[in-house]
Order: sequence, then C-alpha cells, then structure tokens
Amino acid sequence: MQAEDPSSLDEVLLKVRRHRTHLSRQMSAHDATRLVLGLLFLSRTAHADPGTGVPTWSWLLGQPAGGRSELRAAVSKCLAHWLPPTDTQGIDADTRSLMPVPPPGSDEHLHALIQAIGSIQRVGPLLDQCLRDLSADQADGSRYFTPVDMARLMVGAAVPRDGHRVLDPVCGSGGLLIESHRYVRERVGLNPAMSLQGKEQHAYTSQVARMNFAVRGIAANVFPPGDSLAEPEPAPHDIILANLPFNQRDWTPQDKTEQSTRRPAPSAPADPRWTEEPPSRGSANSAWIQHIAHALAPAGRAAFLMADSVAGSRQPITRRLRERLLRDDLVECVIALPLRVYGHTQAPACLWVLNRDKSARPGWGALDRRQQVLFINARRAFEPVPESRARRLGDKNTGLILTTLTAWRGLSESGAAAPPYNDAAGWSRSCSTREVADLQYSLMPTSYAAEPPGPARDTRSRIELIKLELAEQIDQMRTLELQLMDVLEEI
Repeated sequence: MQAEDPSSLDEVLLKVRRHRTHLSRQMSAHDATRLVLGLLFLSRTAHADPGTGVPTWSWLLGQPAGGRSELRAAVSKCLAHWLPPTDTQGIDADTRSLMPVPPPGSDEHLHALIQAIGSIQRVGPLLDQCLRDLSADQADGSRYFTPVDMARLMVGAAVPRDGHRVLDPVCGSGGLLIESHRYVRERVGLNPAMSLQGKEQHAYTSQVARMNFAVRGIAANVFPPGDSLAEPEPAPHDIILANLPFNQRDWTPQDKTEQSTRRPAPSAPADPRWTEEPPSRGSANSAWIQHIAHALAPAGRAAFLMADSVAGSRQPITRRLRERLLRDDLVECVIALPLRVYGHTQAPACLWVLNRDKSARPGWGALDRRQQVLFINARRAFEPVPESRARRLGDKNTGLILTTLTAWRGLSESGAAAPPYNDAAGWSRSCSTREVADLQYSLMPTSYAAEPPGPARDTRSRIELIKLELAEQIDQMRTLELQLMDVLEEI
C-alpha cells in the first residue's frame, strides 16, 4: 500500500471539518460530529459480499447527490444495519436509534463527507480530529475526552504489559484503553493479547467508544451503559486507568433510590470496598479511590486523576482514607499537574499512581520502593497551545515526568541500565511513609517537592492554601446539606 500524501490528508481534514461545520448549522454541533464518526465507522466496517442485499460502504459511495437521491435515507439505512447494539436487555437495547438522523437539506454535505472519507487510506487522523471536536462540543457538561498527552502520561505511569487485564471504569471515548493498546504494541511489535474493558454511564458516549475501537481494529469490551460505582468489580485487574469526575454528588444507589421514591432505601449488605469506613455521600472522590483499590490484582497498578482537595484536605474522613492507603502501602506516586491541561475543570488536580507491589522483582524495577512514595511537582510543566489560550502538557513535559518515575522505580527500557534517581528541588522528592504520616498524611506534592523560596513561590503557596481551605469548606457544606436532608426526611 502506498504511503498517503500528507498534503492530501490535510486537505481532506479541512474538507471534512468544513462540511461538518455546515451540518452543525442544521443540527447541533455535537450531533453533526457524531454523524461524521458514524460515517467513519461505516467506512471501516460496512463491507459484505456482492448480491447479499446488505447496505454497504461501497453502496453508499455510489449514491448520487442532489435532486431526489434520498441520500439521507441511505445513510440512516446503512447505520441502522451496522451499528452495534449496546445492551440487549436495558433501556438502551438498540443504540442504532441513538445516532442522529441527517436533517433535510443535508444531502450535499453528506455526499461530500462520504466522498472525502472514501478518498483516504488512513482514517486515524480524521478520527482523532472528530473526537477532539466532540470533546470540545460537550466539555461544558464535564463529558470531555482525555487529551492525548495526558493519556500517554497516565498509561506510561501505569506500565501495562502484554496479557494484562486493563479496565477504565469511566472510559468515555475509550482513549486510555486505546493508548494502552498502542503502548504495548510498540513494545512487543505485535498485536497485543490484552483484555481491554471499558465502562461508561452515558449511552451516547458508550456508542462513540464502540465506534472508536471498531474503526481502529482494536478488540475491546465496552459494557452496557451503567454506573461503575453501583457495585464492586467482580474480577481483579492488572491495570486500572481513569479520568474521574471530580466531586460527583448523589452517587450512592441509596441516594438515587431516595430521589425517585422519597423513601429510605432498604439496608444493603456490607460493601467489600469500604469495610472500615463508608465514603462521604456528599462527594464520590473517596468512593472512586476505594473502588479502584479494591479492584486491583495482587501486583496491580492504577493511574487516575483526582482533585487536589483529596490529597491535602484536613477533613477527618479524607485524612483517614489517606492513612489507610499508606498503611496498606498502596500509594506509589502523586503528581501535581498544571492547571487547565485536562479540559473540563479549572480545579487543580493530581495524578495518583497506586501499586500493590512496589518491591524489586524480575520484570519490574530494580529498586525496592516499599514504604516509600514519590512526589512530583509538575505544576509549571506545561506549554501553551498555539493560537489559543489553552494549555497542554506536551511531549517534553510528559517525557520528563515519566523519566523521573522510571528512574525512581529502577525500571529499564530495552535492556538498558535504569537511570539513577536523585531528588530535585522544586521538582521531585522520595519520602518514606513515616515522613508522610508526620505531615498529617498529606499527599500534596507541593508540600514535599516545594519550589525554592522566593516571592513568586510564596504567592502561589498562599493561593494554593486558600484553594484547599475553600474546597474543604465546600465539602463540609455538602456534608451538612445531606445531613439536613436526612433529618427532614425523618420528620
């Protein structure tokens, strides 16, 4: 197969975006982008032997434009035949009906999109462009997709291997699972034998994930839409990756039952995820952490985004959670991330890395890191996005963070000796769990890998302290609000 001309690919990308923009004037931008994703899906999956009577991509390519072509009906017919169902029993039994219907007057732009997609061999760049557009369209609803550089950081921190069972309990478009597949494939040189599993609460997004995997030819199991926190994972996983929703309220099954019935839900059996202390009902942050920790295999690792307030809050319930994690020696690394590099929130966040086995062993690191935690202060490790006010980690900063973590673990790549690790002022510091306990079990990297003294650092420190105190006050308000509602229900 001949290599694709980059200039012709760029031309197609511009053409598709232009016609998608025209469609978005006749339907929502979100629906227009999902319709383009549907056409991409058809271009890679809608194939059958001639004479079967099945609507195929070749058949769609041959449909004329203009006049009374009924192209809209042809697109809908093809999508209805090929789109996979999401759930054979639940309310989303047929997600074919979730795909937006092309609006009247859209035949010209549909025809141009079909011809443009059919003119290229590699649809990966076009698929990535559509997912970025879709993420931007729905970011206001906190349903954005993980940026590529953030996905590479998270996967590189978790280090999946061939044969691993990988789970994303809030998979969105499936980006973290796809990056895991790419990461392992580049290292083994073959299609990896991994078990990729994704869960997503929203049916529309679950459908996007299924199309994303299908277009890329990656085998993955996307479960029927549902709430991952509703029950514990039935089986352990080697790797768990999650770009979690921050400060999610009304997350417990009891809360949802009470909202619909206005009556207390019946008592449930003890949940194995929180046998010592149940998480706060006012925020799902600690519930997510315990859900992930419970689902890890004996040598399992996890990487997930979490609000700063959980790492540094002085609230007793949150501090006790951190104490339990350190007592079980689960916390391997916490990375303070720059603001606004993950898209959906202005809130400061950290990347947490959990590891059930930090010992030195064959196939892993050369250094025994039990009873130790690495803190990386990457608050200022970002670059501006050209022609935008947005930020991103970028390849350089992502690589710097992963190099630091790799050296601390004593990991080697391609048989080369592991690089030496040394603490770096203002960047990284390795601490014993006893040191962390002495600081009220704080897991805030800025408390350990602090910047050198100076006016700028003092100002940032005061701002971070104010943010943490404000976050704690908001959490306390949520807890009090729930307690008040419980009292009112009993009156």
